[in-house]
Amino acid sequence: MTRPLQLPDLALPPGRRVYFASDFHLGAPDAARSREREKRIVRWLDEVARDAAAIYLLGDIFDFWFEYRHAIPRGFTRLQGKLAELTDAGLPVTFFTGNHDMWMFDYFTQELNIPVLRHPVSQRIGGHQFHIGHGDGLGPGDHTYKVLKKVFASPVAQWLFARLHPNFGIGLANRWSRHSRLQNGPSDDHFLGDDEWLLTYCREMQQQFPHEYYVFGHRHLPLDVEVAPGSRYINLGEWVNYCTYGVYDGQQLALREYEFQK
Repeated sequence: MTRPLQLPDLALPPGRRVYFASDFHLGAPDAARSREREKRIVRWLDEVARDAAAIYLLGDIFDFWFEYRHAIPRGFTRLQGKLAELTDAGLPVTFFTGNHDMWMFDYFTQELNIPVLRHPVSQRIGGHQFHIGHGDGLGPGDHTYKVLKKVFASPVAQWLFARLHPNFGIGLANRWSRHSRLQNGPSDDHFLGDDEWLLTYCREMQQQFPHEYYVFGHRHLPLDVEVAPGSRYINLGEWVNYCTYGVYDGQQLALREYEFQK
């Protein structure tokens, strides 16, 4: 197993926390319900920003995203405006691409001052070693997706898709995303035990490069599972059904559910 990229240490001042969230899937299943979820997410960002030292968004924030040179998908202005407000105020936000929004390029970095990472990374935060990523394509199995991911990540595929007019290309991709497992029944509603492929990945990583916390999304099921003594795998769940997120206070990382007033 290859040693993961190590980001610079992040100090955690007293009273400050680090927040992790994933799989907002904005755009799904339709514009009206997506907008309500987007408003809820913006309220959550407002609340956590009061004591946040950093925020990590772990992919599939959008159900589909492709950046043309002079166009981006319509909508999501409330989220982008809020992220711009936070980063302008000096709050670090880090974005990981997921399998639904892997075609992000430099828009978020240039316009919102948000770095976009494409692979899992390790980082020491407040004295604990974290391994952080979206989670797609890791661990055993899922060979078909791993092949598709290589195709979609290729510059040739990206160049070809960019040749499609946005009205057609984005419409086509949105129709494709409607077949996602999140929109077609609760296929991720039970824990698979030792067959959890991300848990297998964490245990293999732990043998060579130990971490206290492994934080992923993609699985769509909130999970807090022991990897080894002193090490845990946290899956953040998603925001269509659960509205769950992770919060680290310098002592421990905990899963929480956002409760909101409609």
